[in-house]
Amino acid sequence: MSENCLFCKIVRGEIPCRKIYEDDELLAFHDINPVAPVHFMLVPKLHLASLMVAEDSHAALLGRMLLLGAKLAQEQGLENGFRTVINTGKGGGQEVFHLHIHIIGGGNIPPMVKRS
Repeated sequence: MSENCLFCKIVRGEIPCRKIYEDDELLAFHDINPVAPVHFMLVPKLHLASLMVAEDSHAALLGRMLLLGAKLAQEQGLENGFRTVINTGKGGGQEVFHLHIHIIGGGNIPPMVKRS
């Protein structure tokens, strides 16, 4: 874990969160600034700065994250679908440099990209 990383501090319990799920490898919690009726984060307890630094050795962890994200989304009432977002790097809009997945749904979610 990284000493000054916001999500590492949440994983260590130094910063409180509204927890949805936790096991030995993963933590899911509600986003503090939700953009939809359901908006939660799924983070690995292992500090990975972004998807760009993930390696083949992380494949099982990444797969677990995606599968768990879908399961938790359904448990949070998103039976009709949801958006899965991984912002990667500064150019990809990443603000906290600890790999995380946003699970977003409920209500009327606009398209990610407007097409002309």
